[in-house]
Amino acid sequence: MKRSDLSELAGSVGLGAWTAFGVLTMAVIGDGKPLYGDEDLLSWSVGHRPDVAMALARGLTVTGTGVIPYVLAVLAGIIAGRTLCRRALAAALCLACLGAGQAARYGLMALVARPRPTRVDWATHASGWAFPSGHTTTAALTAGLLVIAVYTRSPPGRTLLALVFGCWGALVGLTRAYLGVHWFTDVVGGWLFAVGWLGLCLCAATWRLPGGFITGTTDTDQQPTEGHAPQDPGRRGRSRPA
Repeated sequence: MKRSDLSELAGSVGLGAWTAFGVLTMAVIGDGKPLYGDEDLLSWSVGHRPDVAMALARGLTVTGTGVIPYVLAVLAGIIAGRTLCRRALAAALCLACLGAGQAARYGLMALVARPRPTRVDWATHASGWAFPSGHTTTAALTAGLLVIAVYTRSPPGRTLLALVFGCWGALVGLTRAYLGVHWFTDVVGGWLFAVGWLGLCLCAATWRLPGGFITGTTDTDQQPTEGHAPQDPGRRGRSRPA
């Protein structure tokens, strides 16, 4: 795939996610109340909390914050790079993407200032405003970096690895709604923000990184090998003059 094609694809996906995120944000700001389905899903989660499910949800939700996502972001860089130098650069870029995304998400969260569900329904600790969900955004960004790294290197079993990383990122978000500290639309907002941010970062990286850094991409269409001109189709099969 050409670098320009990959950049265009990443930019298109990111733009689509940002558009959907903008629409959802306007709905959250304009109404000021839980959106359609938010209260029903919260009521369902409160009524379905067996001890085993609660323990699993609490254990999983803590992986979406703190040092764990940053360790995984470094791992994504190590996976993506083929040499020590490129691994260090990729790890730094992954950390920058995650850290800057966190900062941008925090600013939006403070700007929207959406209240969380009633504290009586909480089954874990939470702080700050609700939209977009911080744990959801962080886990989705980290999972996205890991998926991109896996597909950059294309190791054996890459599809299974990408599926595992993607499921982890999605499940962390779902635990936030299940534990009652976020509305479900907060979680959706976190997913959309993460996809939009990853699209923006990948689009920029595709253009700025050295040629060949992203495996499987080229700067231009394949050119003929030096010293070997392409054969004229009209000359194929012609016999040489005597």
